[in-house]
Amino acid sequence: MGSLRSLSVSQQVGLLFVVLFGLLTIVSIVAYTRSLREREPQLQERFDRFLHDLRAVWLGSVLFWVSWASGTFISTLLFGVLSFVALREFVTLTQTRRGDHRSLLLAFFVVLPVQYLIVGTQHFDLFSVFIPVYVFLAIPVVSAFGNDPQRFLERTAKIQWGVMVCVYGMSHAPALLLLDLPRYEDRGAFMVLYLVVVVAAAQIAQEAASRWLRRRPVARAISRSFSWRAWWIGALTAAIVGAALYWATPFKPIPALVMGFLAGGSGSFGEFVMRALKKDAGVRSWGGKASVTGAVGLLDRVAPLCFAAPVFFHSVRWYFGF
Repeated sequence: MGSLRSLSVSQQVGLLFVVLFGLLTIVSIVAYTRSLREREPQLQERFDRFLHDLRAVWLGSVLFWVSWASGTFISTLLFGVLSFVALREFVTLTQTRRGDHRSLLLAFFVVLPVQYLIVGTQHFDLFSVFIPVYVFLAIPVVSAFGNDPQRFLERTAKIQWGVMVCVYGMSHAPALLLLDLPRYEDRGAFMVLYLVVVVAAAQIAQEAASRWLRRRPVARAISRSFSWRAWWIGALTAAIVGAALYWATPFKPIPALVMGFLAGGSGSFGEFVMRALKKDAGVRSWGGKASVTGAVGLLDRVAPLCFAAPVFFHSVRWYFGF
C-alpha cells in the first residue's frame, strides 16, 4: 500500500487500467478456449449470454479508459452519447403518439445537452434539481400543446421516467469524475470504478443467491428471481467489496462499507424496476438479436448504474458536507 501511494495520480490510474485490461484479457482467452467445446443447447445459451456480457464489459472498460485519458470534456461528451442511445432505446420500446413529438424533441435536444453542460461546468446544485423540478414541470406543458389528450398522463409519465433514468441517472457517473474531494484531486476514475465494481458485485451475488436459495419472489408477475433474501445477500456482498476497496476511495473502511451497501442495494432495485418496464413493454430484453432499437441491450446494462449513481453521488456530497 505504501508503494502504491508513493506513485503519482497518473501512475495510479494507469496501473488501475493495466490491471483491469489484464484481467479482461485473461478472461477472454479462457472464454475463447472454452468456446471451442461442444455443449448442450441450454448450456450454450448461457455461454452465449456470458460472451455477450463480456463484450459489454470490454466496451464499457474501453469507454471508461478513453473518457479518463481524453479529459473532462470528452468524458462528459461520451456519457452524453450513452444517455442519448439509452433514451432512444427506451422511447423506441414504449408507446408514444404524434402529440409527444414536441416533448421528445425537448428531451433529446434540449434537456440532455443542457444537463451535461451543467455537469461539465460543475454547477452541482442546479444539476441536482434541473430535471426533477424544471424539466418535469416543462414536459407536460409542452405535451399539452400537442393537442392530444388521449392517455395524456401515461404518455407524459413515460417520457419523464425515460429522462429520469437515461439522462438524470446516467449523468451522475461523469459528475463523480468532477467532484473536488479533499485530498482526492484527479482521482475521480477510482470513484467511478468503485461504483461499477460494487454494483456489479451486488448483481452477481444476487443472481447466484436467487438460483441456489429457495425462492420467495416479492413480485412474481415481474420477476421470479427477485427476493428479499437474495437482495440482502447482494447488498451485503457489495458492502464487503466496498469496504475491501476503501483504499481506492476517500473513505475509511466503515463509510466505504456503508457506501457499497447503498450503491449495490439501489442498483439491484434499478434492475428490478427495469424488469417491470420490460414486462409492460412486452419484450424479454431491451436489446440483443431481436432488438429494433439499434442498440445492444444498453438499458439492461446501465439500469443498475443509473439507479445507483445518483444515490452514491449525493451520499458522497452529504458525507463531505458539500
